[in-house]
Amino acid sequence: MNHFKQHTTPAIVIGLDCMTGLQTARILARHKIPVLAIAKDPEHYCCRTRVCERILYADTASTDLVTALLNLAPQLREKAVLFPCTDMSVLTISRHRDRLAQWYHVVLPDADVVEMLMDKIRFTRFALDKQLPIPKTYLLYGKNDARDAAEALDYPCILKPPVKTPEWEKNAKTKVFKVNSARDLLELYDRASQWAEVLIAQQWVEGGDDTLYSCNVYFNAGNRPLVTFVARKLRQWPPGIGTSCLGEECRNDVVLQETVRLFETAGYRGLGYVEIKRDARTGEHFIIEPNIGRPTGRSAISEAGGVELLYTKYCDVLGLPLRENRVQTYGGVKWIYLRRDLQSAHFYWKRGELTLRQWWRSIRGRKGYALFSWRDPMPFLADFVRAFGLALGKRRGANSAPAAEAKPRPEPAQVTQ
Repeated sequence: MNHFKQHTTPAIVIGLDCMTGLQTARILARHKIPVLAIAKDPEHYCCRTRVCERILYADTASTDLVTALLNLAPQLREKAVLFPCTDMSVLTISRHRDRLAQWYHVVLPDADVVEMLMDKIRFTRFALDKQLPIPKTYLLYGKNDARDAAEALDYPCILKPPVKTPEWEKNAKTKVFKVNSARDLLELYDRASQWAEVLIAQQWVEGGDDTLYSCNVYFNAGNRPLVTFVARKLRQWPPGIGTSCLGEECRNDVVLQETVRLFETAGYRGLGYVEIKRDARTGEHFIIEPNIGRPTGRSAISEAGGVELLYTKYCDVLGLPLRENRVQTYGGVKWIYLRRDLQSAHFYWKRGELTLRQWWRSIRGRKGYALFSWRDPMPFLADFVRAFGLALGKRRGANSAPAAEAKPRPEPAQVTQ
């Protein structure tokens, strides 16, 4: 993309210390946009990137983020464009937009729309009212609600909080638990209800990794989609219960139509993303959840496919000419988190479910990378060194630990449906 002219208006990437933040910074830097970043963890491997002009450190999940932005503002040459990359930073910016609007372009829908789409309880009510396709869902305000849901749901089902708060993140490794029986649901509810006032129990939608679709969008201030991009998951890590490590762009008009309908109905503006799963038994599509106001892990796949999702937001908000590369051509481009996909492929290889040839065929073709970059190699290398160190530590711990006296009961699986 060397044909792009050098821009002067900076982009502020909030949450550099995650894969999404790193990808966002790299994409914007390739468009010759000056990138400044804010991160919580200075030791995070993604903070080893060299594409940012400056990296600041603050708690991006609290009002410390607002303080950091206000302290930075007088040093900026122009009113900057915010690119929050975590849910909590989106929520914080939305709630303090009046204080930030003098210095920054806050590209979000109305505050009430943000709150509704990020609160799974309010979104569930909205979806039911607007007849959007969601799985059978129960809101659990107390133990009696949990008992009713346990009797009414088929299994497996999932249990999740309305909002992934710091309290939830402190106690759970993921935002969703998969539960295989009524007994497990009630036992898990007793623990998880201490981390959230209300919980959501939802029917599990049957299907493999490749039945989970996503659609990334950017809507302008007139509630019109300027960019859409559909993709699906191919593999994940950990297998069956984790997050995507290999995905590909694809065509699914139902996913596209339901995503656009959701955001149009809500009166949306900004970056958005909807996860939709196709039931392998019936072929029906169900909305799993929206993600709003930020890039996602799969934003890079749209850029690799020639669809300039993040750059469109930057140009639109600044009134710059929009480029023509905004229409998906379905060329089959892929996205890969290489280390995690090697782990996933090794797992399936040991089970006899994946050959080396099949793995190679699955990753062939044009790709966007989660971490790997020839021009910016340190985050990728630091991630490998970190993973190697953790694995070595676990092996040493296993060799020195005494044998367990009794096998503990397994925890419910942690998943992203």
